[in-house]
Amino acid sequence: MPNVTQLADLGEDQLVGMYAYPARLDRPWMRVNFVASIDGAATLDGRSGGLATPSDKKVFHLLRDLADVVLVGAGTARAENYGAAHTNERLRIRLHHHGFGGHPDGAPPRIAVVTASAALDPTSRLFTDSGAHPLILTTADAPADRKKALTDAGAEVVEAGETACTAGGIRTALAERGFLRVLCEGGPALFGDLIEAEAVDDLCLTVTPLLVGGSGRRIALSPNAMPTPMACRHLIVAVDGTQLMRWERCHPHP
Repeated sequence: MPNVTQLADLGEDQLVGMYAYPARLDRPWMRVNFVASIDGAATLDGRSGGLATPSDKKVFHLLRDLADVVLVGAGTARAENYGAAHTNERLRIRLHHHGFGGHPDGAPPRIAVVTASAALDPTSRLFTDSGAHPLILTTADAPADRKKALTDAGAEVVEAGETACTAGGIRTALAERGFLRVLCEGGPALFGDLIEAEAVDDLCLTVTPLLVGGSGRRIALSPNAMPTPMACRHLIVAVDGTQLMRWERCHPHP
């Protein structure tokens, strides 16, 4: 287990270094980011935003600044009222210059939404917000009229499977567009699918100092369990007790 680091002791560059993606990627690196309460709830009043603390929001924005694409399930996109990603242009240029992530022109990451049925509202904020148009990852079986409506609304619509969006199909679609630094922001079903497919490379988990109770879901849900060994790369504690962790999948030795 790594030593505990106080967030107040970290400079911006040190924090960037702790969350930087691996250098010289030759395939999409699937990073997942979640916030949870002490008792394991992934939402408060139906939204993850209700669990966020200032330190969690700071890391949330940094992770987006580092990423090429933000991957999210349709249910989460609807519940959290997703729009285009708005990031720090100058920071993204600097991150790219140092090989940490970002973008050479400071352009924000694309939003990629996974929906097997293409059941999204083309008049929602996801399509009307200023910024890069979304990438919709759907299936061959999704109704053609829905796919056309999303295309007409400005989205790029890509089939990532026949009846379900598979982890392999998602990774292929992202790789073909040069999106190697992937940030998945949920929801629990998409995270569960990625775990089952052994596709998760690291998890950035914030544990917020709250007990929630209720019937809130866990951060990952799937029909089958897939125990995946992970190693804690860092544990950062904020003054309010928020814990910020990064866990990386343990790859077997060759």
